[in-house]
Amino acid sequence: MRKVDLNADMGESFGMYKLGHDEEFMEFITSANVACGFHAGDPSVMKNTVTLAKKFNVQVGAHPGLPDLQGFGRREMKLTPEEIYDIVVYQVGALKAFAETVGLRLHHVKPHGSLYGMAHRMEDVAEAICRAVKDIDAEMFLYIMKKGVIAPLADSMGIKTVFELYSDLGYDAEGNLVITRAHDAHEPDPVAQRVRRMVIDNSVTALDGTEVSIEGNSVCVHCDTPGAFDIVRAVRAALEQAGCELASPEM
Repeated sequence: MRKVDLNADMGESFGMYKLGHDEEFMEFITSANVACGFHAGDPSVMKNTVTLAKKFNVQVGAHPGLPDLQGFGRREMKLTPEEIYDIVVYQVGALKAFAETVGLRLHHVKPHGSLYGMAHRMEDVAEAICRAVKDIDAEMFLYIMKKGVIAPLADSMGIKTVFELYSDLGYDAEGNLVITRAHDAHEPDPVAQRVRRMVIDNSVTALDGTEVSIEGNSVCVHCDTPGAFDIVRAVRAALEQAGCELASPEM
């Protein structure tokens, strides 16, 4: 039976402003990527999110982003490699501490938004992120896409990787993820069947209609996509019906 991880970005509320469906999502996913305060989230939200993950036996990962609350980390910034390293260590270290206060070990790191995109295109950004992960805890996983400069770099540095597939974002004809400022609404059933095809057939239809080969063992569903709760339920059901075991990678 093929094991597939189902992950979601969590902890994106800030103060009195609530974003996402964290509690509803937790029972359907196996890994949570928790915002660390730079693009979203705050200390109390971070603490509450890791506590919620423990309740549902969900693995906790850090989701560091660019320091851009207003743009939700989805606008690129010009930072030096050392600045990238520093903001990743700062954010991951903070979430790691919160996880340890509830008896959890940080499972993985997944860059957020534009930082994620930059890491797949820019070798100096990728190297800084990989170095930060290795320096904090070399046993953690790094969640990335297989395509891009970061995957072979992480492998050369001995970092364990988990390759992602995206349920609710488009791909271009080269297999690159198309990252947008806001997520469009989708019907749950077509999304679920698209995910099933990516996982089982290693294929996805790009935005221009091209059929693209793709590979991954973790599926991401975004909490801030319109209709996200229905989508995550449909995706989980489709994977289980395809004979997949939903489980996070073991450290």
